[in-house]
This record gives sequence, C-alpha cells and structure tokens, in this order.
Amino acid sequence: MKTFKCICGNTLHFENSRCLSCDRVLGFVPEQHGLFAIEPVGDGTWRTPGFAASTRRYRKCQNYEAYEVCNWLVPEDDPNALCTACRLNEIIPNLQEARHLTLWYRIEAAKRRLIYTLDLLGLPVIGRAIDPAHGLAFRFMADTTPGEFYDEVAAVNRVVTGHTTGIVTINIAEADPSAREQTRELMNESYRTLLGHFRHESGHYYWDRMVRNSPHIDRFRELFGDERSDYAQALERYYADGPGQWQEHYISAYAAAHPWEDWAETWAHFLHIVDTLETAHDYGFTSKGQQVNPVHVELQAGSGYRVTNTFDDLLAGWLILTVTLNDLNRSMGLPDAYPFALRQRAIDKLRFVYQLINRNR
Repeated sequence: MKTFKCICGNTLHFENSRCLSCDRVLGFVPEQHGLFAIEPVGDGTWRTPGFAASTRRYRKCQNYEAYEVCNWLVPEDDPNALCTACRLNEIIPNLQEARHLTLWYRIEAAKRRLIYTLDLLGLPVIGRAIDPAHGLAFRFMADTTPGEFYDEVAAVNRVVTGHTTGIVTINIAEADPSAREQTRELMNESYRTLLGHFRHESGHYYWDRMVRNSPHIDRFRELFGDERSDYAQALERYYADGPGQWQEHYISAYAAAHPWEDWAETWAHFLHIVDTLETAHDYGFTSKGQQVNPVHVELQAGSGYRVTNTFDDLLAGWLILTVTLNDLNRSMGLPDAYPFALRQRAIDKLRFVYQLINRNR
C-alpha cells in the first residue's frame, strides 16, 4: 500500500480521514486509487482541490458520514449512498453493542485494503446487485448466546469465518486482538490476522470465478491436488491428525487440509506480496544495497490490467524484504512478520496464481 500527499505536503496514510498537519478532511476516490484533501461545496457534496479532476463532485460514503468507519467517496451522480466497498456488505455488526463499532471500523479498514489490491490488479469485484447468485458479499457477525431463561449452560451460536458461493462471513471477534491471539494459540498457527482472513476468503471467491470449469483446472490439480476429494472429511482429518510434514509441499500448515485451502492460502500470500512490496517501494526500502522494485500494473490495449513485473522479480524482492522484516521484528522482541519459508512447490503455486491473474482480466 502506497502513501499519499495532502495539498499541504503532509504524508497521508490509507486509513486517514483527516490530515494530521493541516486538519483538512480527506476522502479516498476509488477510481483514482487516491486519497485527497476535500472541501465542502454545499448540499453535502465535496470536491478535491489541487487534483486534476477537482471539478467533479463527490459525497461521503454513508458509512463515512454516519459512523466514521469508512473514508471513501461516492460520485455525486451515483444513486447508491454507499461507496463501492461498503455496498458489498450484506450484514454489519449490531451497533447496539458499544464495542461493535470499534470492531466494525477495524473490519472495514481491512476490507478496503483487500478491495484496493483487487482493483490494483484489475480483478473483477462483482457484487450481488449484478450477480445475485454468485456475486461477492460480506457478512460481519458476532457469536450469540441464548437469552437469560435458557436452561443450557454456556450455549453459544458460533459464527464461522468462511466463504460460500461468493458470500464471505467474518466473525467480528477476529477484529479483537486478544480473542484472535487466543484462537491462534489454540489452533497452533504461526500467523493469523484480520487482513489475512479477507485475503484468504477472497481466494475462494476467485477460485470459483477463475479456476472452476476453466481450461486451467488440470494444471490446478497438478499443483494443488484434486479438489473433488471430500472437503468435510479432509477437514476432519486435518483437525484430528494435524498437517503432517507439510513444509515441502505447502505454503502453510492449513494449506495441507484440502486443495481449496491450499489455493486460498497461496492466493492470500500473493496478495501479501503485492501489497507489502508496494509499501516497501513507496518508502524507498533497500537492504544491503538492494532496492525493492515497485509492483508495476499497467493498462495494456486489448488485455486489460497486467502486472508487468516478472514473477521472479517479485519473488526476489519479497525474499529480500521478508528476511529484513523478520530480523527487525526480532530486534523489537516481536514475532516474525512473515513466519514462512517458501520451498519450490509453494513457489510454483504462487507462480500459477500470478499467471492466472495476468490471464483473467
């Protein structure tokens, strides 16, 4: 994720809604991939002074205006009150619970990072309004307990984070660092983040769009295995017996559970790579004289958006960056930022994701 500039010259970050230097109100314009200072015009509309397209007027997303959980703008002539990210929501947390607003803010910040990267890569984000059966949608839900007169002790209706036919469900407890860390320890995971969940679940969505019933399915099965094997039984074995000796063939332990999970984990890691390399380049990151190259995405005639870096260039930059990040974290007494070692089989799978993204515009 790159940084942005206010018209006062101050550096702005993706989640900012105000400039901390000049106190100007900020708004993100999705079609420009830019965060800008904005000023009111009247009738609830805003413009972006100092930007080439400043004559166009915008409204704040309804979730920005009412709840401050978003900072995206909507073109004045768009009939939808919500921005292109927030209109994907089907269910939001119950805001009668005081802490839910804080959790929802964190969830929306992670979701917008996902949408930013998907847009950057030219990947289609099709909502349920366009594709009611298979479009992308989000449900942010909390575990519920029965009422006070229920006679069972500690009965809880649990929300399972996951994906089905385009609907991504996130248990809002994942936005609570203490609850998430407790789950990570319980599951014996080396890495668990809210953004990681969004990237992983988006992988399931794009498998349906880009791999299922496509010419790429045979190559997928060569690399990841046969997804037609019973999914429920595979998960049952995974949780009963563990991942076994997974390191040589998989990018993470959970990837060993089933080919679908292998794909989703690999997809998530590719999005980690793209977003983090963009950040490193934006800050001019170098390690022992080696500079991390930018992620180049260009609009090419007849083929749509395309990552013009070779996969090997991306991988080389990633290996430089992650070694440095991990050592920096260790110097602060923190866990590794990227606690994974990429073996050749995992690299081959990442390359397949890279190739598929560049072929499926």
